[in-house]
Amino acid sequence: MAKTLLICGGAGFIGSNFIRWLLANSDVSVVNYDALTYAGNLENLSDLESDPRYTFVHGDIRDAAALNKTVGEQDFDGIINFAAETHVDRSISGPAIFVDTNVSGTLALLECARAHGIRRFLQISTDEVYGTLGRDGTFTEHSQLRPNSPYAASKTSADLMVRAYHHTYGMDTVITRCSNNYGPRQFPEKLIPLMILNALDDEPLPVYGDGENVRDWIHVDDHCSAVWAVYCNANAGEVYNIGADGEQANMDVVRAILQILGKSERLIRFVADRPGHDFRYSVDASALRSNLGWQPRHSFEAGLRSTIEWYRANADWCAHVRSGAYREYYRQHYKL
Repeated sequence: MAKTLLICGGAGFIGSNFIRWLLANSDVSVVNYDALTYAGNLENLSDLESDPRYTFVHGDIRDAAALNKTVGEQDFDGIINFAAETHVDRSISGPAIFVDTNVSGTLALLECARAHGIRRFLQISTDEVYGTLGRDGTFTEHSQLRPNSPYAASKTSADLMVRAYHHTYGMDTVITRCSNNYGPRQFPEKLIPLMILNALDDEPLPVYGDGENVRDWIHVDDHCSAVWAVYCNANAGEVYNIGADGEQANMDVVRAILQILGKSERLIRFVADRPGHDFRYSVDASALRSNLGWQPRHSFEAGLRSTIEWYRANADWCAHVRSGAYREYYRQHYKL
């Protein structure tokens, strides 16, 4: 019998891409459980509505009663938790919702999984739990957890709760910590989609500080294949870093986008740096490659070009996510 998975946060950027990848590359069935907050968009999956293997349930992971009702109605093999508040800037201006969703929501999911005997619980985390690096070094799964933003602190707390449920209750839990994702359908508060869409509209491209902060980039499809490799093959209690050796300074990313689009660097606007801005992330994913045989398929250069082409080809999607409240948030936040 084919597996059925509960995918929490499946209407967001990474979750929706994972559901697409999973239905295209396996015979599993999926229940997408999502609260549809500002970054959750059912248009990301609208063409899957007729697929008998796909079901959407509108629900909040903090709502224990609703969770237990949904999980009790089907025989789920596992839960994969993408649901989270994820944007560092928003966590700085309003940290409470990050604790509420990322910590309390994860706790509610763990309790639900334990009550219903779910076989495996996979927590989708971030490399930001490790803090920041200087110009040298890389994060391994054994690096100390030193979160520097409210967002990172909330994800660290969730990771520790998942770890505790494995060690205390014997639950089969695994954790993945991925580097920065990019690709289709990413909400334009994150660097790459924000720069692409602003450049397409000839609007200012806000760059924090001097633009020399470094991030380690991975195409979202490579992240999806890695998550599935971990879900299927990792041992209970393990943690795996996910990365594709894609380190880039923010300014280099911005310049590459402008070059591909044939736009002038005069669009760049340097803005006041983010408080506590981590300087550099670099993820060592050698354990994932050697233990589970995973390999990324997208180079950063090719992946960025295909991502830009997706946004150029999907003007209606872009207009929808950039309308109304988002536009006002963007202008106020960057003071442009």
